[in-house]
Amino acid sequence: MWLQKFNKYKNKEMATKIRLQRHGRKGYAYYHIVVADSRAPRDGKFIELIGTYNPNTNPATVDINFEKALYWVSVGAQATDTTRNILSDKGVYMKKHLLGGVKKGAFTEAVADQKFNAWVSEKENKIEAEANKMNSDKQAKAKVRLEAEQAVNKAKAEILAKKKAEEAAAKAAAEAEAAPAAEEAAPAAEAAPAE
Repeated sequence: MWLQKFNKYKNKEMATKIRLQRHGRKGYAYYHIVVADSRAPRDGKFIELIGTYNPNTNPATVDINFEKALYWVSVGAQATDTTRNILSDKGVYMKKHLLGGVKKGAFTEAVADQKFNAWVSEKENKIEAEANKMNSDKQAKAKVRLEAEQAVNKAKAEILAKKKAEEAAAKAAAEAEAAPAAEEAAPAAEAAPAE
């Protein structure tokens, strides 16, 4: 009796998950994207490594073996939320969707490849446009900061120049007052030894 139950479960496929496996030190985690039995521990035994994900860089670095990921998604492996977002961002689910249309006969594989390539190029253009926008915003902010700093420096220079001019005028006035007094003192000094 127990043998019949065992054989009943033996031929069933195990529930596979595509999930993240944590690596790295405390406070600086990076992840391996793995296909594992859903009952296995998070960092435990896995079936296959299909990529890496490093959220510490800006933007996050994702390296995936596209063909392996597509195979596992197409045979029914369930992705966790984060890995689903990563795979979707890389186009694995888009490719699976298009291959489903090919399987149903909605269009040919060449049309599916063409649609996928168009999607990829559109996505790259969006990313490039966003990067250019961020770069131009950064340059505009730097320019505004530079202009503000130059205005502050110019105001400081004007104040300093005004202060130096006042000091020079005071010094010139003091020298002008000292010169006639020195001239008066000089003839008096010359007259005194003559007596």
